[in-house]
Amino acid sequence: MAHVPPLTSSGPDRALLLRAVLALVGAFILYTGVNVALGGMATLGLQGSRDFFTVTDVGAFRAQDSHIRFFGGLWLAVGLVFAAGAARPHALRATLMFCCGLIFVGGLARFSALQPEVMFGPQLLGSVAAELIGMPLLALWLRALRA
Repeated sequence: MAHVPPLTSSGPDRALLLRAVLALVGAFILYTGVNVALGGMATLGLQGSRDFFTVTDVGAFRAQDSHIRFFGGLWLAVGLVFAAGAARPHALRATLMFCCGLIFVGGLARFSALQPEVMFGPQLLGSVAAELIGMPLLALWLRALRA
């Protein structure tokens, strides 16, 4: 059986792999962040159909849409942190770990909807797995970085 080096290995292959993972995570978050930050509640449609709700109170919609755009902008900023972390993982290690924690907490917040059939359904299962499993693993990998 071949020896598999631990994730804490500081070799060039592991560093390149970490940078690639951070770049991919950053790119995905940037993509979804742009979708919501610029598209609001209706989104830009980058992740599918835009006709999933009907506005019945224009004033309330505009206020909530503004809030959603704000959160989309925050999400976009998190994507920028991951993208920058791909270039400078050691320098941004603590910030990246904090962002992993934010995403994990966001994943936990999904449970408040009390709809496990949605959370663990085909449309969200990948996101939930990334938030609740992938982010803690990525944070541990970052924690193990050697200075």
